[in-house]
Amino acid sequence: MTVGQLRGYIRRHWEQIRQALYEGRYQPLPAPPQGNPKESGGVRILGIPTVLDRLIQQAVAQVLTRIWDPTFSEFSYGFRPGRSAQQAIEQARQYVEAG
Repeated sequence: MTVGQLRGYIRRHWEQIRQALYEGRYQPLPAPPQGNPKESGGVRILGIPTVLDRLIQQAVAQVLTRIWDPTFSEFSYGFRPGRSAQQAIEQARQYVEAG
């Protein structure tokens, strides 16, 4: 299914999806391996979730992020909204300069 087809699919199947989520029966589909060419040659194998699974995973992540992110250290940079590896490196550089 494409992203463009998702809205119609959800409209037709929302009640079953909702019920499976609330009952804890929802299972993401296996992400079939897909080859992605590397710039250096060769192929990187990725498992890409279905469009529906990505939508559900993103919705869950948004709710959990609002709950958990405020409990993390202000110096935690990994996989957090508005944080980056470059910021972590800059913070480390400041620590080194401060001794």
